[in-house]
Amino acid sequence: MSGLAAAAEGLLVPPGQGRVVQAPAQHVTFKVTGSHSRMASAFEVIVPPGFDVGAHVHTRSEELFYVLEGELDVLAFEPRVRTPGSWRDWESSSGNRVVRATPGTVVVVPPGCPHAFANPTDEPAKMFFQAGPPPDHERYFEELLEILGGGGPPDHEAIEALRAKYDIEQLTPLRHG
Repeated sequence: MSGLAAAAEGLLVPPGQGRVVQAPAQHVTFKVTGSHSRMASAFEVIVPPGFDVGAHVHTRSEELFYVLEGELDVLAFEPRVRTPGSWRDWESSSGNRVVRATPGTVVVVPPGCPHAFANPTDEPAKMFFQAGPPPDHERYFEELLEILGGGGPPDHEAIEALRAKYDIEQLTPLRHG
């Protein structure tokens, strides 16, 4: 048996487990990080009522969203016109519009595709979120939630600098509450 490589071990994260990063605007549980996967980081995200991540685009990242509980308005297309105030009325040249995602809905976002999600309801929503390659989204979440957790209105200049650092071109504003 000598000369055989040791068997690789996988990662099992039980329900309710994972490192939690929380602020009034978001609750993120890290499920898979770059220390466990070369392909993607994975998170469980609770999206509070009124939260809108704002339309944005990445040049390198690919993302997958899977709605577990609640409802989210989602966008994943290039609009005819990128209006700066709100993405909710955007329409693609092929007629795609923002949709209401319910449990079981999957959204895949390739690099370069504008996308957004918002919780327009009075109840929290929960989604599984995967982003690759790691660890950019891990670091982004940590630093964003530090900024948002400071209390009071968000520091928009700090958020803008953070987005530039992590390959996020914000097209419409992030809103919470």
